[in-house]
Amino acid sequence: MFHGFGHLLLLGSWMTIKLALAGLLIGLALGLIGAAAALSSFAPLRWLANTWNTLMRGLPEMLLVLILYYGAGEVLSRITGEHVALSAFVAGATALGIAFGAYAAEVFRSALLEIPKGQREAAMALGLSRRDTFTRITLPQVWRLALPGLGNLFIVLLKDTALVSIIGLDELMRQAENAANFTKLPFSFYLAASGIYLLLTFVAMQIIQHLERHAHRGQRKAA
Repeated sequence: MFHGFGHLLLLGSWMTIKLALAGLLIGLALGLIGAAAALSSFAPLRWLANTWNTLMRGLPEMLLVLILYYGAGEVLSRITGEHVALSAFVAGATALGIAFGAYAAEVFRSALLEIPKGQREAAMALGLSRRDTFTRITLPQVWRLALPGLGNLFIVLLKDTALVSIIGLDELMRQAENAANFTKLPFSFYLAASGIYLLLTFVAMQIIQHLERHAHRGQRKAA
């Protein structure tokens, strides 16, 4: 059915999964940092965070991929004086993570604003440090409130991995394109790629729903 290209589609699917997970980890870290900076009492830091998030949300993901793949290596080469080249995977994951993080920062910021200030004051009154207050009181609630929005962003991120094929990474879209060009059967292989993307999206949605139920378990018990 796939004329010997079936295993390449599977390898491309695995690369897509790894690319999406790497972008997710980078994006979550950047999102938390961006949200904390946007809510900082230090005005220049707030301005910097808001400007960064606005710029990154305004740029197309494909353009970010191209800038990092071709531009970051050139900048690093001039700084170090040696030839530096970013791999397609690193450039793609970083670009997707930056785009994800810019949107995730707003999700985290909204979640942080939902938490009553009195909870943090009560924790401080009980002797908890700022770090313990954040990790034990604030962060679990932020995760619960932000999870639906983050889940939607991850679904978009999963599909945006197809953009990284433009710099030659052998993810699912790239492998489907190679197979289609070799066999002259574009409909068959692009249809197969569509089915795989739908399957990955369905699995991701099931995992997200499970995480949401797990995050709300305490509330259900209290009710």
